[in-house]
Amino acid sequence: MQPVRAGSGELHRLRTQLERVQAKRLSVPVLPADPALAGLLPGGGLRPGAAYSLGGSMSLLFALLAPPSRAGSWCGVVGMPALGVEAAERVGVELSRLVLIAEPGTRWLAVTATIAEVLPVVAVRPGSRARDADVARLAARLRDRGTVLLVQGPWAQAEAVIDVAEPHWSGLGDGHGCLSERELTVSVSSRRFPRPRRGRMLLPAQDGTVAPSQGPGLPALTQHAPVQRGPERIRAAG
Repeated sequence: MQPVRAGSGELHRLRTQLERVQAKRLSVPVLPADPALAGLLPGGGLRPGAAYSLGGSMSLLFALLAPPSRAGSWCGVVGMPALGVEAAERVGVELSRLVLIAEPGTRWLAVTATIAEVLPVVAVRPGSRARDADVARLAARLRDRGTVLLVQGPWAQAEAVIDVAEPHWSGLGDGHGCLSERELTVSVSSRRFPRPRRGRMLLPAQDGTVAPSQGPGLPALTQHAPVQRGPERIRAAG
């Protein structure tokens, strides 16, 4: 192996090759994402076989579930007994393709791994810390089945970490009025790009969906760039 010299042009050549390889990896089909979020995500959507670590915002979770759900993908939610189905529907989640397992107990990881065999998108709020070996086995199953895993909380093998910050509600006057929309910053950190990506958007907008922010501050990024799988018949539980 020969040492790489900074002035030889070799660094530029290697960097170009790495960028090409990364672009090929990111060009694989992804599950759709809302245009307001797609520009922040690696590859422009949710990559089959990958896990994503989310903050605790239910609006963010619904915004990620809604486009695959509308496109025909079945979605499962594990360990979220307080999930509001009306709020999910308003954001765009198709309830007829939503499976709820509200109280998996201590077997949350086993339940998650089981439904990951048949559903293309699974969201889970871990009830306890998972062992590294169990996380690795689940990751292998996700890759084998092409399932997307959305974890509310830290996750060791996450493709990206997605969270919200700086929320600002609109609609309230001087002691009167109703909350109409919330403007916030969505940030995405990933091993695939060196700096976190951030975008200012409405989540929810007045109609309950996601929309780019029209106000000052961080610009909402535009979209850079569907896989559907699920059972023909399945009943929601919980």
